[in-house]
Amino acid sequence: MSAPRSAPTVLQMVLGRRLQELRKSAKLSAQDAGAGLHIAHTTVTRMEQAKVALKWATVKALLELYGVGQSEAEQFLALTVQANDPGWWQSYRDALPTWFGVHVSLENAATQIRGYEPHVVPGLLQTAEYARAVLSLNRPHPTSEELERRVTLRLERQALLTRSDPSPPLVWVILEETVLRRPAGEEAVLRAQIDHLLDAIRLSNVTLQVLPFSAGLHPGAFGPFTLFRFPIADFPDIVGIDNLSSATYSEDESEVSLHREVFDRMSAQAMSKRRTRQFLLDVRKELDG
Repeated sequence: MSAPRSAPTVLQMVLGRRLQELRKSAKLSAQDAGAGLHIAHTTVTRMEQAKVALKWATVKALLELYGVGQSEAEQFLALTVQANDPGWWQSYRDALPTWFGVHVSLENAATQIRGYEPHVVPGLLQTAEYARAVLSLNRPHPTSEELERRVTLRLERQALLTRSDPSPPLVWVILEETVLRRPAGEEAVLRAQIDHLLDAIRLSNVTLQVLPFSAGLHPGAFGPFTLFRFPIADFPDIVGIDNLSSATYSEDESEVSLHREVFDRMSAQAMSKRRTRQFLLDVRKELDG
């Protein structure tokens, strides 16, 4: 049986989709493929869905079964080796729920990340103290050691904002004004968080917009979501939708298009980048009293 992982790499997702396409082109069902290799058909479908690692020998046998030419098969197998290299986040399995491991994998491979957050500053832009305040609310309550481990993971994720190879993704966040008005423990925590946001928006790849109370109702008010775009040909955009204890990820075009449209409409209602910066400065002054 192929080994499970805490979260797949995006390349594993891409190759899984490609295996499914090759199987269908060969006019074989998952049951046919499983029978041809004398393995369970669920192993075939789980590989296609990136729920298990891509076992090199099994992939090689599948490619032969599907009639893939030698040159293409060699390229596919080389990518299989690369896809099975664990992502850096897999060393944090103790602090990373499987459902959120997918999120970290997606953001690590994305060239564009767009998100809406009505409740808290998103993890990629949090300070350590703000992250500690947010993560301490998790249920069940984390121990002090678990909490610090999760904070460390959150800060590690932020390295992608300033990495040089590959280039950092374009990150575009829309925040509700409420996020910047809500205390996060001691007042100094929010002050430092706003200072951090002012530093972050100086980066050329980071855009922040605030949706003010005065904007009124808007189509995204039902909950946070994140849109991911990738540099891989034929690999679709993915939308991640958060809830209290998990998240769902969809590449369904109608679902992605809906959230893309909602994001664009909210962006039009939100403060401009320049106005957002001034708003942050104004809130910072208010906190100073």
